[in-house]
Amino acid sequence: MPELRSEFLFTAEFGVAKLYDIGQTPFGLRHIDMLGGGVFEGPRLKGEVLPGGVDQKIFRADGAMNPNVRLVLRTDDGALVYMHYTGVRYGSPEVMQRIADGEEVDPSEYYLRNTPCFETASATYDWLNRIVAVGVGRRLPDRAAYDVFEIL
Repeated sequence: MPELRSEFLFTAEFGVAKLYDIGQTPFGLRHIDMLGGGVFEGPRLKGEVLPGGVDQKIFRADGAMNPNVRLVLRTDDGALVYMHYTGVRYGSPEVMQRIADGEEVDPSEYYLRNTPCFETASATYDWLNRIVAVGVGRRLPDRAAYDVFEIL
């Protein structure tokens, strides 16, 4: 069986500017987070996460949460990159409540992974349009952080 290899792409951190609790819908408990700005940095690209992104989270009946994020990155040389991802955050009910309460919880106590996709018109970063990536996340009291890896 072939070995799955990856290469570190960047770490991104960004805040939540406003949370809307939509309530219990037929699909689960829905929260819409309006994202604030942030930063990202890695060996091949770095810059800022522009404010105005959105996370359309759904809390499932099995205790897991699915993020559904859309945001724009602006590289330090001015290129715009659209990044979107879905994923899964899961931990024990106690751990998920501690995260919801704004407590800093060690990432080893829960699972938070996502699958970022990228779109850009920039010739410099065109390679992003053709990669598969995985993010390993952690939820901090005032922001989310992800280490993003290109799958080789």
